[in-house]
Amino acid sequence: MHGGVRYLEAAVKKLDRSQYDLVKEGLKERYRILENAPHLAHSITLVTPLYKWYEIPYIYAGLFLYDLISGKKSLGRTQIVGRKEIMNIFPFAKKEGLKGGVRYFDGAFNDARMAIALLQSAKEKGCVVRNYNEVIKFKYKDKKICSVEVKDKISDEIYSVDTDFVINATGVFCDNIRKVDDKNVHDIVEASSGIHIVLDKKFLPNNEGLMIPKTEDGRVLFMLPWMGKCLVGTTDEESFPQEHPKTDDKDIEYLLRHMRKYFSIEIKKSDILSSWCGLRPLVSLKHTDDTKGLVREHYIEKSNSGLISIAGGKWTSYRKMAEDVVDVVQELANRKNLHTCCTKRYKLFGSRENIGNIKEKLDKLGVREEISEHLLKTYGSQALVVADFITRYTEEKIHKKYPVLEAEVYYAIEYEFVKNPLDFLVRRTGLGLIDLNAAKESLGKVTFVLKESFGWSDEMSSVKQKEALELLNKGV
Repeated sequence: MHGGVRYLEAAVKKLDRSQYDLVKEGLKERYRILENAPHLAHSITLVTPLYKWYEIPYIYAGLFLYDLISGKKSLGRTQIVGRKEIMNIFPFAKKEGLKGGVRYFDGAFNDARMAIALLQSAKEKGCVVRNYNEVIKFKYKDKKICSVEVKDKISDEIYSVDTDFVINATGVFCDNIRKVDDKNVHDIVEASSGIHIVLDKKFLPNNEGLMIPKTEDGRVLFMLPWMGKCLVGTTDEESFPQEHPKTDDKDIEYLLRHMRKYFSIEIKKSDILSSWCGLRPLVSLKHTDDTKGLVREHYIEKSNSGLISIAGGKWTSYRKMAEDVVDVVQELANRKNLHTCCTKRYKLFGSRENIGNIKEKLDKLGVREEISEHLLKTYGSQALVVADFITRYTEEKIHKKYPVLEAEVYYAIEYEFVKNPLDFLVRRTGLGLIDLNAAKESLGKVTFVLKESFGWSDEMSSVKQKEALELLNKGV
């Protein structure tokens, strides 16, 4: 959750005002996420070890400027760090040639939980939220989209939704939807894959992250404290849209090789608790005459039929992207009477009550400290609702090593749109992302709760568990 330090370097070197504005916007949005979802977002300290004397003032100056641009929304002041302090923080950092480093502050957040909080907030405002639904085709009236045909992939039911406008905000799958509308359109999105590996917290003993801003091939390498573990990333390779992108041995070896270069400890494949691959939806406008999207991080396209597609962007600027695309809809609808965007100070679902007060109530209910901390970080003020599910069902954990409860599965079914085992294990709790073996060992319990809640037959339950295990074995 960042303003984009690399954009700032480009802005200064090329005197590019548009890149500077992009950083400024990102820093504003970073602050808004921290304000609007404080249970899911927090500041994080990052240290960059440096091995050449001239790099210290250069990196410091850039990060000091980063602080200046953020102004009152700064998360902390950039500092020069001595060699001895770096070795205390990161005892595994390579000592040979180490001159010192720079510490700076940025944001971090639980992205999976943020997605759910946004959906829940939208539902509160009257939106209908559907999981496992796929757009099959559009219907037209006077060459304009008037209806969307949708397939429920769980029940196989096909239904239609009448519409005035359709917003296509589907990330790397943006072009798939554009081609449902017009099979002849040129792609505007290029997928780029990035992998992460997760290690035990012993590899990052302090609660500070480590950032190598430029490796030998110009990429960024980081180690971050994340969900009680050490998160390492990332790669950047050309890819293509796919539902389950897989980690590649050569990408894992790339990260391990660079860690050996910057750290004086041997990290082996057997140390990896989990690994996964994600896809970045990068904007490519090779086939259009519109160059605006080459500067802005996200790009909005309006088709002749009325389909509005938004592509590119990053998590930090999600709110501004939404504001921009809804402004386009408002303009097309010619609705002058609508009020201006109100999401800049809109507290998301789970963020509207004082966490300290919620903690006191959990203590009075006798919720154990480990469980209480987990519930507050995961659900915010909704922790009390989850506590009610504990009372109704069970206090039992799904795995002995982690504070995730069976009762949370029941809650996730009712409040968080869960339909399948990996929805819970990977996309709600993140257990599959931090400890693959623990997720596999928890699969039976989670599947049983889903079976009980949805009335699955023994055969259906077995199929669902087998499908989930196959995906876990491939690496989530």
